[in-house]
Amino acid sequence: MKSRIARVAWGWLVLSASLLAADAQFDLVIRNGRVVDPESGLDAVRHVGIRAGVVQAIAETELTGREVFDASGCVVAPGFIDLHQHAVEPADMALKAQDGVTLVAELEVGAANVDAWYAARKGRMLIHHAVSVGHIPSRLQVMGDRPAFLPPTSSAAATRTATDQEIAAICQVIDAGLKRGAVAVGFGLQYTPAATPWETLEVFRVAARHGAPCHVHMRSKGGSGPANIFSAVEELVAASVITGAPAHVCHVQSTANQFTPRILQLIGEARARGVDLTVECYPYTAGMTEIRSSVFDPGWRERGGYDYGDLQWPATGERLTAESFERYRREGGLVILHSNPESVIRESVAHPLTMIASDGLRGHPRHAGSSARVLGRYVRDEKLLSLSQAIEKLALMPARRLEGRVPAMKNKGRIRVGADADLVVFDPATVTDRATYTAPDQPSSGFQLVLVQGVAVVRDGALQAGVLPGTGVRAPLRD
Repeated sequence: MKSRIARVAWGWLVLSASLLAADAQFDLVIRNGRVVDPESGLDAVRHVGIRAGVVQAIAETELTGREVFDASGCVVAPGFIDLHQHAVEPADMALKAQDGVTLVAELEVGAANVDAWYAARKGRMLIHHAVSVGHIPSRLQVMGDRPAFLPPTSSAAATRTATDQEIAAICQVIDAGLKRGAVAVGFGLQYTPAATPWETLEVFRVAARHGAPCHVHMRSKGGSGPANIFSAVEELVAASVITGAPAHVCHVQSTANQFTPRILQLIGEARARGVDLTVECYPYTAGMTEIRSSVFDPGWRERGGYDYGDLQWPATGERLTAESFERYRREGGLVILHSNPESVIRESVAHPLTMIASDGLRGHPRHAGSSARVLGRYVRDEKLLSLSQAIEKLALMPARRLEGRVPAMKNKGRIRVGADADLVVFDPATVTDRATYTAPDQPSSGFQLVLVQGVAVVRDGALQAGVLPGTGVRAPLRD
């Protein structure tokens, strides 16, 4: 009898050991990489085990898996999150993935019909994606203008003050979009100069009811006159304080230009007073926008401190003159604006409050190379930032900006057990941005592995065919 019991017990031990061994088999193991996680402060060689799209183990000893990727000499980081990306079609995502980005979000302009935006991308995207409900498209819709990316200066959305009834209708569109899971509310106040501060406050009030951050391209530029970059910051801070809605400053260096250090000081002072205010920048000296927009209304040279020769037409590479500016303004299209010295970019990128967001549009190198430019130029070459600081700006800070409204973001932007396996592996010695103003669609180099939900979209530096693991990231839906 004892012998039989012993045999049964031994059988169970063998079965249990087999089950444990099977359980220890991960879908993928990233072996021998330098794991950098700014949230926990981890910066050491580890082995990362992934199963079912989730990080299941971070170990000092080797793990076994059905697939193994040797990351010796490379950095393993959380996938980068770009909160300001305008080109969000399936064809645009290859360049983002090759720049280490695992989630893009169109949060400045956004969409009026949030359901339609997500439906158009379902099952078609290489990386994750999210959208705000936007004040610009909502205003276009209510004002009866044709849909557009940015309203031309002649449109009602740009030039006409809204009635109380129209403001209420705009707020209804914003409220509906937030109920359908929009992750934020987007504003481009410089493109809708007729929108009054009261209209802005009313939309902020809607955002506050939903706990949604307001991502704002501020109203004015320059340092003189009654409407300037300082009054623009004051409007934003006041709207946040009055309504309680969190606020986010889009591309601070592009709007503030030479006043960027002072504006970053104001943002820091507001935060010290308890204002929920965050800020982003991108690591390029030139911006890009629609030449027919209100940005180039009369007085633009005086307000911004630049001239025709600072404008570059992407299709030809030419610098503009007064004659070609007027011709292209009638025609319409995106124009590059060389508006900042390198010193402003260095200060913006290095500032402890700024996160990195590309403002990505095809035709500008920031679309393809923002992450690699930070890691290669400002971390490795110029030592302006530590590696951990850069990864925090590229991954953790953007995740934290959204996680109050979007619980799914609590598992992104960091490497820990239970977090999403959205990860990047790159060679810190070779990571480089290759996109330029004349060749803007050149992919970055140095990214060896990019995982989205544990699926390799880039492996050994090459895009992987036949995989579309990107999903739409939304806030919880409400009736």
